[in-house]
This record gives sequence, C-alpha cells and structure tokens, in this order.
Amino acid sequence: MSTTMVATDVLARGVAVACRAPSYHNSQPWRWVADRGGLHLYLDPSRLVQTDPDERQALISCGAVLDHLRIAMAAAGWSAHIDRFPDADNTEHLASIGFTEMPIVTDESQRCAEAILTRRTDRLAFGPVTDWAGFETVLRSRLDDTLALVDVVSDADRHRLVQATDLTNALRFYDTEYFRALQRWTAPFEASEGIPYDSLVTAAEGDRVDVGRTFPVTHHPERRDEVPNDFSTIVVISAHDDTRRDKLGCGETLSTVLLEATVAGLATCTLTHLTELSTSRHLVEDVTGRPLPQVLVRIGYAPEGEHSPPPTPRRPLADVLTVTL
Repeated sequence: MSTTMVATDVLARGVAVACRAPSYHNSQPWRWVADRGGLHLYLDPSRLVQTDPDERQALISCGAVLDHLRIAMAAAGWSAHIDRFPDADNTEHLASIGFTEMPIVTDESQRCAEAILTRRTDRLAFGPVTDWAGFETVLRSRLDDTLALVDVVSDADRHRLVQATDLTNALRFYDTEYFRALQRWTAPFEASEGIPYDSLVTAAEGDRVDVGRTFPVTHHPERRDEVPNDFSTIVVISAHDDTRRDKLGCGETLSTVLLEATVAGLATCTLTHLTELSTSRHLVEDVTGRPLPQVLVRIGYAPEGEHSPPPTPRRPLADVLTVTL
C-alpha cells in the first residue's frame, strides 16, 4: 500500500498526543524520528529504569505510545500502517509507520483520542463497575488477540493477587536497588519526568487498595474515604511468547484497555509489580492459566465531581522527536 507524506506539524501534534501514553515510573523511554520514509519509533536506552535490565517494562511502555500514536493520527484523518521491528540489526528500532489519508474520521476515533488527554493513573480505591459484562463486550470487540491476551480476574481469585502483592512486598523489603529506583522516579527534582507527589497516595489511602504497588507515601488530606475498600475489576495482559515483539504488543493492548475504560467513564491503574519477580509472577500465572503475564490493570469507578490532579508531566516534544525531512 502506497503511503502519503504527512505535514510535519500534523506529525508533531500526533507525537505530542501519543506521548501522553503511560510508561514505567513515567520514564518515557521512547524517541521518534520523522523522515521521508515516514515516522519511526525507537527505544531510548538512556531512559531505562535501573530495575528494568531486560527492557521489558520499556518495551511495554513503547507499545502503549505506539498505539496512542495510531489513535492520535486516526483522529487527525490518517490511517497508520505499522511495520514492527523493521531492522533486524537494530533492536532499538521498534516500528516504522507510514500513513494514508482516511476518507472520514469516525466518532470512535475522536472519542479515543480525547481519552488520551483525559486518562489518568488513579492509585486510589475504586468503586465497582456496575455493568462489567457490557463493558467487557465492547472492550473485547476492540482488542487484537494477535498482539496479546487479556483475562479478567474473578472475585474468587482476587485474594491470590493480594497474596502475590504481599509476597512481592516481603521479597523487596531489603532490596535497596529497588527502593533507590523508586526514590529516583518519585523525587520532585524534575518537572518533565517521574511520578509527581500529587499522583501518589497517603499510607491510609494505600491501605484501602489491596492489589497495588507500594510507593513512597505522600502527605495531604485524605481523599475518597467514602470508598472504604478497592472494588475494582482486575484484568491481566499476557504475552504469546517471550520476545521483544510480544512485549511491545502487550503495551499496544494496554493502550486499548486504558482508553476504552476511559471512554466508558471508568478509572484505571496500571500494575506491573506482580510480574517483576518470578515468584509472584508464577502466582499470577496460576490465576490466568497463561505462562507470560506482563501487566495488570485495575478498572473501576471514581466518584463524580472529584478534584483531579494535574496531568503527569511529559518531556518536551523537542526532546523526543527529531525531524529530518
């Protein structure tokens, strides 16, 4: 399929929107290059978190930004044609993207692109999804099972994820490298990366969430105390195989899950702490019956009218996009 050159300003806007994608500790481990061949996504090794030595988390993050780019460009009237890992000699070259102009922009494309800008990682307790079956039906119609697999954790199995969380916390109690990395990515010294304090939770707020990563606590008036426990539904995204392409696909699937939930008016929180250590990862495998769980997502309701923290900061566009047209 022949592709068309896209104006630089349109590409730049698409990349800027795409970079609202979530990433491990908001590390944003991606860089983009626009040239006459199209747009290219690369993993940026300088952005790796020290507790991600095999680049698994970075690849998931880059998969999310790749899918966000596809959605942002569709809302701008361009269909993206993605060639994943086009260069066998450069594993950091994750994708090349060409574009063809679309005859119409669908309402669905517009809603998903708007969801990119409104989505937030919410680490507080959630109310239950009242019509999970209806939401899941819509979600599964949007998923591409060739990229990754999605399982819903039943209420009966949730306690096993709680056990996995407790085990993870116990195993990491004396892990100084892990806590050093947490401090590095939650410290308020940088305005364009990491997790800001207003996105973290107090000790009491964290206690109300039974399946969640333990971050350094923050101090502010208690929020959402009318939700005494977390009633979220948890989904698990698993890879088909243990390859870089499969991990990238898990990130693309993560993007779909998060944005469909946002379109439906639901709150979300991405979780990877249960897949970072083999011992707790095996517990997740037992729940899903799949050997390669990569990322989990809590999905639920946040109270209406609640004050939302400002968007988590992102790096300047000039730091992530190079134009060589």
